[in-house]
Amino acid sequence: MNREEMQNERNRQYEERHILAVDRLRRLVSEETVPEDYLAYFQDVAIFLLELENVRRKVENGEWDRYSEEEMKSINEILYSDITGERYERSYANPAYASGRFGLDMGRLLSMLYAEMRSGLPCVFENRVDYLTILFELFIEVYNSFESAYRESGDRTYGAGIVPKVKEIREIIYWYASDYCDVFLADRIAEQIDPSRSFAADIIENADLDDDRYLYRFGEYITENELGTARHLRSLPKETLQKMADVYTEGYRIGFINTGKDLSKKSVVNIRYVLGFEKVIRIAIRNFRKMGLEPVIYRAATSVITKREHHKIGYHGAVPNWQYEYDHRQDQALFLDKRYIERRLEVMRTVYEQHRILAAQFAGPAVTETFGEKPFSPKAVPEAPAYSDEQKELALLYDSRSGQITNEYIKGEERSFTIVAYPVPEIGEEYERIFDEVIRINTLDAKLYEKVQQTMIDALDQGEYVHVLGKGANRTNIRVRLRELNDPEKETVFENCVADVNIPVGEVFTSPVLEGTSGVLHVSRVYLEGLQYKDLELTFEDGQITDYRCGNFKDPEEGRKYIEDNVLKGHKSLPLGEFAIGTNTTAYVAGRKYGIEDKLPILIAEKTGPHFAVGDTCYSWSEEIRVYNPNGKEIVAKDNSISLNRKTDVSKAYFNCHTDITIPYEELEEISVVTKDGKHIILLKDGKFALPGTEILNEPFREL
Repeated sequence: MNREEMQNERNRQYEERHILAVDRLRRLVSEETVPEDYLAYFQDVAIFLLELENVRRKVENGEWDRYSEEEMKSINEILYSDITGERYERSYANPAYASGRFGLDMGRLLSMLYAEMRSGLPCVFENRVDYLTILFELFIEVYNSFESAYRESGDRTYGAGIVPKVKEIREIIYWYASDYCDVFLADRIAEQIDPSRSFAADIIENADLDDDRYLYRFGEYITENELGTARHLRSLPKETLQKMADVYTEGYRIGFINTGKDLSKKSVVNIRYVLGFEKVIRIAIRNFRKMGLEPVIYRAATSVITKREHHKIGYHGAVPNWQYEYDHRQDQALFLDKRYIERRLEVMRTVYEQHRILAAQFAGPAVTETFGEKPFSPKAVPEAPAYSDEQKELALLYDSRSGQITNEYIKGEERSFTIVAYPVPEIGEEYERIFDEVIRINTLDAKLYEKVQQTMIDALDQGEYVHVLGKGANRTNIRVRLRELNDPEKETVFENCVADVNIPVGEVFTSPVLEGTSGVLHVSRVYLEGLQYKDLELTFEDGQITDYRCGNFKDPEEGRKYIEDNVLKGHKSLPLGEFAIGTNTTAYVAGRKYGIEDKLPILIAEKTGPHFAVGDTCYSWSEEIRVYNPNGKEIVAKDNSISLNRKTDVSKAYFNCHTDITIPYEELEEISVVTKDGKHIILLKDGKFALPGTEILNEPFREL
């Protein structure tokens, strides 16, 4: 039985329940058996669910494929309209609005419930009757609870507010998440490693990519970014598309070679991208197959059971509303407890054990990112669910234990990755020129950079520490302690990074010694994992963050919480896991030339100045693999005093996060290497490369 037959059989098993659920939703729309204050909520959400069912039937019977592009676009906009633009202000999906209507506790729960109903939207296009049935039944169960409380009270006074206790609704949602963990979470894990789950791959390989309608088959939100990207790729010569795909797949292959990992042992590659790039992804799939790798292309998670806060991990379309995503990032706070965490871990281990052979074949992700969207700086919404201190500890425990389980079945020392980024039309009127410029940046002469960067490493290897000093309003003043070499003839502290796993070329990096690494890191504006930070400042003592602030909010405490949630990832502190110097001045100049510095993704931005990564080192889970620079010297700075805990207690060794923060060249006064005897070797001065042998990196600055 193939995958499609298995899914059809699963749908048949749910068919009777599905018919009953849909019939109940239809009757619910015209009933008045809950307090009037809640009537509009339940009727509006039920109408939305019935619209999902209506579209699902059109997909199932083939009617959808006969629609014009205009008809598809209209339905796409309708399905997402409640969370876009000004409508979100009065949407039940907005926890602030829902809390204003129903009170804080009940409002949060009902807003989360509606958000979970919206997670069923992609299921429509995959014809997942099983998933939709489960969601419909959850909604109906909550409705029945309200109906029962209202009926049993005997009070029909308008606004009487006879409703079930918050505890009862929370328990319904809790048991939904717990009971169906072995469906949603189990499927989520399996689809990450099993190529037979090929919904997206089938569209990419078989659809007419010259017809915009194919984009609406994915079930994602489609805007001019996705349409414009697809149209622009159609205008490019086949040779250019091939070059884009080759850079991507060759970077992946070379990454295995450079880290001494055996790609021939693997048979599965995960492709992650943003819709619109199918022309390139189709060629990439062919390239990967020549390497013996089948693609797994899974969707970014949408359910509270499977998603990781607001992060989009997997393929996806446009994000309709980042504030909506941010408001619901910690919805699990409404029910998360230790029992639920243990349940998730149990399911995770069971699924990996069932698929242990496939898991061992998994080679790692190949990622195509986009940039150019308007930078998002969230507003603080106190009504949005947030983890308690106890829940933060549980979430960190889950991250740690789930990371260990994953590494047991998909060994870190055997997997790799690659990542590349391109702009979207929203970047501005010069989109096509910027796109061409990024293609050039992604294909720069790696050999030239290798030589120049080796000159820099030769100087860095002499140092006891690196001193980075900001200029003007930039308050950076930090010393980064370097590992001492036992045999300088055969060993090196910094990796000479050209274009393999991190495209484009242009950085040298190391794992700093924590003890002795102290000072202030400051940057005026930076864009990290989809979020904008203004006036970000971190203070380090012995390599650990001891203080932090940003200027995003009027209330300093809101800024601290913003950093705690999104940079510290719930940890009380994080170490400095990486220090690097970016050398891609071509990318830097392009950013300045087109006025897109604040829109460059960290993948490119980290190559345009020194950067500091908080969290794990770049070598986490693979420290024992011996890695060499092109000149034959072994890179020995792969650990720090925290990651070394893996030898005694692995739960204390990793933080499961790594966030790069870059200081742009124009905010730098100096970067110097200080040797044991006090000698200062100047690498950069006043934002320009000053070390003899690296001056060629300054040539792009002339364009400014």
